[in-house]
Amino acid sequence: MVGFIVMLSDMFTRTFWYRGRGNSKSDNDSGNGILMLIGLIFLILAPIFGKLMQLAVSRRREFLADATSAKYTRNPDGLISALEKISSDSNELKSANKSTAHMYIASPFRDKKAKSNIWSTHPSTEARVEALRNLK
Repeated sequence: MVGFIVMLSDMFTRTFWYRGRGNSKSDNDSGNGILMLIGLIFLILAPIFGKLMQLAVSRRREFLADATSAKYTRNPDGLISALEKISSDSNELKSANKSTAHMYIASPFRDKKAKSNIWSTHPSTEARVEALRNLK
């Protein structure tokens, strides 16, 4: 979906750019401003939509990984216990940064007041535990 938006943006931007370079003005040039505006809107929104989709997929993968591990080990209580222990650890990782946060089992940032939101790479531990309990 994001790739489609980027392609549309590129198409509108290129159409405006190449049409605007000609010296002759015709009646068909009246839509250039609209095409440029649409292309500019897509250029601005495409990275935002891309990031939101990446984060949503990352959160969804966490739930899928939890369900798969519970299926293979046949012990969702063990995973629930592990998740609760990891989330209760109060030490913040010094090497964690936003570009590698998606590779951790739980969010490496220990900001307790910030729950899982649209910008997080991981669902909240509470939501993961709830999903695992619903599997039983």
